[in-house]
Amino acid sequence: MTTQTLSERNDVITFRGNPMTLVGPALHPGESAPAFTLASADLAPFTLNDALAKGSRAALLIVVPSLDTPTCSVETSTFHKRLAEVPPDAAAFVISLDLPFAQKRWADANEAGALTYLSDYRDHNFGLAYGLLIKEIGLLARAVIVIDKDAKLKYVEIVPEVAAEPNYDGAFAALS
Repeated sequence: MTTQTLSERNDVITFRGNPMTLVGPALHPGESAPAFTLASADLAPFTLNDALAKGSRAALLIVVPSLDTPTCSVETSTFHKRLAEVPPDAAAFVISLDLPFAQKRWADANEAGALTYLSDYRDHNFGLAYGLLIKEIGLLARAVIVIDKDAKLKYVEIVPEVAAEPNYDGAFAALS
């Protein structure tokens, strides 16, 4: 059996002021987007290729620790309200470690079903590939990522304080 050593990064984020460790690589605009497989609402696999519709659209990845927390709820609702700003050749996805059933419950309760919800609950391969898995609490860091049609990272924002909201305008500007 082969074991893979994953990098750990400190001094990137805090959670309620406490320093946290991110597991996985630091990603930068211009790099190729790492492959991933997430679980869709019906538990089917959903890949980077699916998000990009085989190269026909860009993807806005809205990464949250858990939809059932106040900041994640506000953030996801804000992105949902601003969906008209997503160009027709792009799609928006919310990614968390919440089970798909919990994501659907939250979306239905908050009338935010126009977003596509994806879960990294199975093996955390998205969080590890994108360097967003928080070692100390086992959740994903708050981040916003834009991937262009060519599977290149166009925008990468890791929110420095997990309890803070992202730069919404920066994300939408990167999509246009």
